[in-house]
Amino acid sequence: MIIEGAIRPPGDKSVTHRALILAALSRTTVELRNVLTAADAKSAARVLRQLGVEVGPMQRGRPVLVHGRKWRAPEAPLNCGNSGTTARLLLGVLAGHRFEARVTGDASLRRRPMRRVTGPLTEMGATVMEDEGDCLPLTIRGGSLRRIRYESPVASAQVKTALLLAGLVGAVPVTVVEPVRSRDHTERMFQHLGFGLSVKGTEVSFTGAEGWPYAEPFELDIPGDASSSAFLVGAAILAEAGELLIESAGVNPTRVGYLSVLERMGARIVRENERILNGEPVADLVVSPSELRGTEVLADEVPGLIDEVPILAALASRACGETVFRSVGELRVKESDRLGLLASNLAAIGAFAQVYGEDLVVKGSDRPFSGRIDTARDHRLTMAFAVLGTHQAVSVQLSETGSAAISYPGFFQDLNGVVRDAK
Repeated sequence: MIIEGAIRPPGDKSVTHRALILAALSRTTVELRNVLTAADAKSAARVLRQLGVEVGPMQRGRPVLVHGRKWRAPEAPLNCGNSGTTARLLLGVLAGHRFEARVTGDASLRRRPMRRVTGPLTEMGATVMEDEGDCLPLTIRGGSLRRIRYESPVASAQVKTALLLAGLVGAVPVTVVEPVRSRDHTERMFQHLGFGLSVKGTEVSFTGAEGWPYAEPFELDIPGDASSSAFLVGAAILAEAGELLIESAGVNPTRVGYLSVLERMGARIVRENERILNGEPVADLVVSPSELRGTEVLADEVPGLIDEVPILAALASRACGETVFRSVGELRVKESDRLGLLASNLAAIGAFAQVYGEDLVVKGSDRPFSGRIDTARDHRLTMAFAVLGTHQAVSVQLSETGSAAISYPGFFQDLNGVVRDAK
């Protein structure tokens, strides 16, 4: 397989969610450029419309206009689809609104834990009524919030962001301390907008937002999604020849742990044209085919690459030697049991992969692989195994391909556009 050409990944999913929500709270018109138009982002736009916000059509390559205004009580449950980011960030904002809202999602989202967010929001003064256990659906009633200093037991950007958004809407100080620093898109956007926010190690403190909500219109540009870029990087590494240019990729240090891992595995990746876009670092990535060697991914690296473990594990199956992913148990509560499915699917095609407690071990091989992949409609599994299937010695049959649109609409079109048979 030969790889060649240039491609720009879709807008960053995490930044898109934050931009949509902050625009919706702004009470003015905000133009968002390079917005992700995947299913998760459209779920966020849909629930914002239910709350009285005017969100324009979301079409790839076109700006999205958001007319922020005072939120109103929804007339129907807020269905967040498959988007955990939408649900958890939304709960933070709703905590500061004096009305009742019911939040739900699809079957997958309804299995994902929510008390990591609703617990501290309750401490701040919100009322949360669960239907059953630590999951959706639930009903939240906002109110007058209290300041909080929260020491989170997990490094979670969604928890941190939910509390910072609650502090913004409730006009109260918020401090979040994490065991390891999680991705910092919210901090960067808050600082870009001029909010009072300080970061000291793993401690983030919001002190206020003078002049918010803004009266004057403004614009926000969304960088290319780091996680989506990872699949393109993987395809280039597995190629026999060629070179791929990935344009305007997000290279936020809290998001590109996967690049550090791949570089120490021997991947040939060059960053060019590094710059800052609305507080977010971006660069063009030039990636060449590479021979990889196994490595150990340490627990303190995992928060910065948790979404990239599927593609890293797929690449590790073709590396020389053993790769160990430490403390990746969080993968069990993603859109699927991503940890178990990674191991079982790799084994199903002839690779060695085993879960030991919270660790995943993958032994690389140069033998041919072939077999059927059960994606469980998990977009990151679908794309990871699709990329692995571009290798000359690998043949996979995916149980479905539609789930890729959850985070990367047009993934297969883009992938097919830059890879071709070496014959």
